[in-house]
Amino acid sequence: MAVIYNNKVKSKGALVDSFEGESMFILFGDNAPDTLKDFCYCIDVKNATEEIKPGQFVVIDGAKFKITALGDIAQRNLESLGHVTISFDGATAATLPGTINVEKADMPKLDIGTEISIVTE
Repeated sequence: MAVIYNNKVKSKGALVDSFEGESMFILFGDNAPDTLKDFCYCIDVKNATEEIKPGQFVVIDGAKFKITALGDIAQRNLESLGHVTISFDGATAATLPGTINVEKADMPKLDIGTEISIVTE
């Protein structure tokens, strides 16, 4: 298993739990707009070492979730802004341009220090 992206949650907005029933979370770098900041988990802006694509896995504190779809601008936004939405809906076509869709599953709890990786097998 090769890690192609790795990051950790640095802080979290006051309203991140409001998406709990939606089975999704939003990541953003330090420059999140004020209108979104309260809804985001803050991470450092980092590049992936290769293209992110369906069939790879998002790993959250060791729990693996298969990527089922990827929006057109998801990787670009992740690498330039630290911004991406991870949706646990199992969609096989991207639901939004900036979203990484993963297999339908219960969303794990995120907190400060949570490790988020993207890996390929």
